[in-house]
Amino acid sequence: MADIETLQSEILAEVEAAGDERALEDVRISALGKKGRVSELMKGLGKMDPEERKTMGPALNGLKNTIVDAIDAKKSALHEAALDARLASEKVDVTLPIAPEAKGSIHPVSQVFDEITAIFADMGFAVKEGPDIEDDFHNFTALNFPDGHPAREMHDTFFFHPDENGDRKLLRTHTSPVQIRTMMQEKPPLRIIVPGKTYRCDSDQTHTPMFHQLEGLVIDKETHMGHLKWCLEEFVKAFFEVDKLRSRFRPHFFPFTEPSAEMDIGYEKVGNEIRIGQGDNWMEILGCGMVHPNVLRNVGLDPDEYQGFAFGLGVDRLAMLKYGIPDLRDFFAADIRWLKHYGFAPLDMPNLASGLSR
Repeated sequence: MADIETLQSEILAEVEAAGDERALEDVRISALGKKGRVSELMKGLGKMDPEERKTMGPALNGLKNTIVDAIDAKKSALHEAALDARLASEKVDVTLPIAPEAKGSIHPVSQVFDEITAIFADMGFAVKEGPDIEDDFHNFTALNFPDGHPAREMHDTFFFHPDENGDRKLLRTHTSPVQIRTMMQEKPPLRIIVPGKTYRCDSDQTHTPMFHQLEGLVIDKETHMGHLKWCLEEFVKAFFEVDKLRSRFRPHFFPFTEPSAEMDIGYEKVGNEIRIGQGDNWMEILGCGMVHPNVLRNVGLDPDEYQGFAFGLGVDRLAMLKYGIPDLRDFFAADIRWLKHYGFAPLDMPNLASGLSR
């Protein structure tokens, strides 16, 4: 028993002398590890006679428990001391100058999406979205594209391999499929805009394989071409932030609208600057028209009861025009210098009250 008391005193002294958690762990292993001093004594219990075991068993268990309690207490004290030291060394000097402003900025495409959305939201349009991967019905058939139309060919559209049924999915060539999905799921009256990514096999200074579009749709029983013209003229004036606008609507052809038109706006070029709303030159800005009766029939609406208009515009091109960006490919180059020059402050959210592009 005297040996156990001596061993306990030695180990407790070692525990108390441990200066950090690593040293304390070494003490624990030397005492209670597989080959530790207390563990070796515990192994000898099996060789003792019953009377001796009755005495030594409780004594060794008491020794073990005492050492475990001492180690736990010392570990807690060391942990608190280390935490206090860390907190003391990591104090923050609140008198130091503030950190530099964040260097991130909003991409011009995101900015223009927000600007367009703010304008049409003020007119009562809701925002709808849909999948980038579409089927032939929603992307072509429901929109009155005839068989053999160039858009249905591989040279114009990104098709996936046919599935087990022979059907081919595709990357949507416009955001108009969302108009079809909305008309099939919701009852008129409808007034929506559809922002999103679109995909076509084209790449040069003014075209990229993936680009951004926004389309609008109005369906009710009274809307006519005059409403379409007013809506688009007010949008262009608000977007380019001009008070006056020269515009014209030229007859055109789109499979999904009848009559169809392209909207031109007046502009003049002064040096490298394009000034919208003045001058004798004309620039095509978007396509539009009254929704084709066949499209209404394809979504289960009676064209004798309902009518409406639709329009579509290229968001990337509008960003180039408004903010003087010369090359569309730079939108996707991930050049931080370009983004620093053309980007927008994250907290300057576009709104009509204080101005779209402050």
